[in-house]
Amino acid sequence: MMAATVFPTGIKPEETSSGAPKPDAGSPRNPAVLPCVSLSNVSLTFEGRRQKVHAISDVSIDIAEGEFVALLGPTGCGKSSLLRLVSDLLPPSGGTIAVRGLPPGEARRANDFGFVFQEPALLPWRTALENIRLPLEVVEFGSAERLRRCRELLALVGLEKFESAYPHQLSGGMKQRVAIMRALAWDPPILLMDEPFSALDELTKAQLQDDLLGIWSQGRKTALFVTHSISEAVYLADRVIVMSPHPGRIKTILNVDLPRPRNEDIRESTEFLAYVRQAREALRA
Repeated sequence: MMAATVFPTGIKPEETSSGAPKPDAGSPRNPAVLPCVSLSNVSLTFEGRRQKVHAISDVSIDIAEGEFVALLGPTGCGKSSLLRLVSDLLPPSGGTIAVRGLPPGEARRANDFGFVFQEPALLPWRTALENIRLPLEVVEFGSAERLRRCRELLALVGLEKFESAYPHQLSGGMKQRVAIMRALAWDPPILLMDEPFSALDELTKAQLQDDLLGIWSQGRKTALFVTHSISEAVYLADRVIVMSPHPGRIKTILNVDLPRPRNEDIRESTEFLAYVRQAREALRA
C-alpha cells in the first residue's frame, strides 16, 4: 500500500516556515510566465509478459497555476498513471513533462507535490495529529512550528477535538480528512488526488468535496484530481479532461464555467446538469 503523501526531500527547514520556497519574480520558475504542469506528447508503455502494454499515448496538456483539473475516464485509461508521471513516481516512455519549469524529479525534490490516494493509509500507531506531523518530521521542521501547523490543519477540517484519536477511532471521512491534511502539511503548491472519495458514502463524499473546495479556494493550489464520477468532476473542476479507454488519450477537454464558490444548490442548476450531460456524451462517444 502506498502512503497517502509524497514526502518532501532535499528541503532545509529554514527555507520557509510553512511551505515550499517561493520563486523570485525573476526566477525561471516564475508562475506568472510558466504553466504549472506541462505535458507534451507524453506516452507510457509497460513490458507485459507477452507484449508491450501501451497505457498512455500522445498526451499533451498545459495546466495553469492555481487551476483545478479533473481527470475523468474509464478504468484502465491511464488517469492514475498520469499523476504518477507528473510526480516522478513513473518515468515516461516518450514525450516531456515540466513542473513549474523543472523536470518532475527536481520538482519532487523541491517539495512541489502533496499526494492523496484512494485509501488514507494512515499509520495505525500514530494519532491524527501525529500522522499529519510525519512529513514535517522527515524534513526536521521545528517542533513548536510542527505542533502549531498540525493543529491549524486539523481545525481547518473540524477535527481539532480528535487530534489524539487513532485511525481505528475515526470514521472513513475523518481518516480521509487527515490524509488530505497530511498531504498539505508542508504547504505544497500542487495537490495530486487519486480517487480520494470513491470509497465513501454519498453524504460523506459530498461533504468532503465541499471541504476540499474550501481548502483549495484559500490557497488556490494547482489540483489534479482523478475520478470516475462525472458529477464530482464537474462540481470540483475548472476543466474536466475526458480520457479514452486503453491506451489513454485525451478525448475532450470540457471548460466548466460555473461560478465559485460552489455549493449544493449548484448541483440542481440547469448549467451544472448540462455540463454533466456533455461529459457523459464525451465518455460514450
